Amino acid sequence: MGGARTQTEISGICDYKPKDEKECLDTIRDLVDKMGAFDRAGFDRVEPKPPKADPAEILQYFPENPAKPYDTLEILKRLVDDSKLTLYKKDYGKTIICAYARIDGWSVGIVANSREVVKTAKGEMQFGGVIYSDSADKAARFILNCNQKRIPLVFLHDVTGFMVGTRSEHGGIIKDGAKMVNAVANSTVPKFSVVMGNSFGAGNYAMCGKAYDPRLIVAWPTARIAVMGGEQAAQVLMQIQVSALKSKGEELNKEDEKRLFEAIKGRYEQQTSPYYAAARLWVDAIIEPQQTRQFISMGIEAANHAPVEKFNVGVFQV
Repeated sequence: MGGARTQTEISGICDYKPKDEKECLDTIRDLVDKMGAFDRAGFDRVEPKPPKADPAEILQYFPENPAKPYDTLEILKRLVDDSKLTLYKKDYGKTIICAYARIDGWSVGIVANSREVVKTAKGEMQFGGVIYSDSADKAARFILNCNQKRIPLVFLHDVTGFMVGTRSEHGGIIKDGAKMVNAVANSTVPKFSVVMGNSFGAGNYAMCGKAYDPRLIVAWPTARIAVMGGEQAAQVLMQIQVSALKSKGEELNKEDEKRLFEAIKGRYEQQTSPYYAAARLWVDAIIEPQQTRQFISMGIEAANHAPVEKFNVGVFQV
């Protein structure tokens, strides 16, 4: 309304009229530089130590094929100080790794999806990247603990969603999944999300996706963000289109169906790209894996300038 000259020289509503973006940012820095100190959150920090394992080796451990299993602990050892992790409930709920660690000196609680196929103490096989009842219960408890201890949370995504099926339903997956989502949604310590690989469906929410207000959410170039994987989504969308055509009296042969499937899959997979997500502000930045420590440290340092709100999770289903 009226333009910059009107609001700075005539009405006096605006205080500054920088000539370009650089001058604007420099002015903001000058103003912030003069501010007095406010109460801090008091997050714990010690002298930073580099990881014992070379962060550049992350690229060797993270597979190009998003369906291939890998050892998430080896990734974490290349992100945390001294490559040291204090694992929480190590042998329970093994498809999610929860651990206390330090990143650039800052105390953090890590919630990461494990991508290995594991066996429970009862002999049940569990698929990596899937959230089961026990792993959801474990993560919820860990998130509550971090809030009580005033420890920032770091979520590392490579999740295809919650386990489904009669056995999981009878085992209370909805109740346990809701506990985890409740804990994430109501958490008041700073949350930081790194999408390493897949981040599909309700798993995106449970692992603190954009909808759950992380202070920063960044993606590696290998990230994929969607309601479901390209293959499954394309199959569902193709069935819908084929049914619609049949209702109009049109029949597709196998070759036509295959071409339709590939076209839908290509279109869908293009939209799961981290670049597609970043262009729509679903993630704040796309970073190289080796930059993860720097981004998390920067985020915690910024978040430390404001006190943590009171933690209240409301009613938990137990």
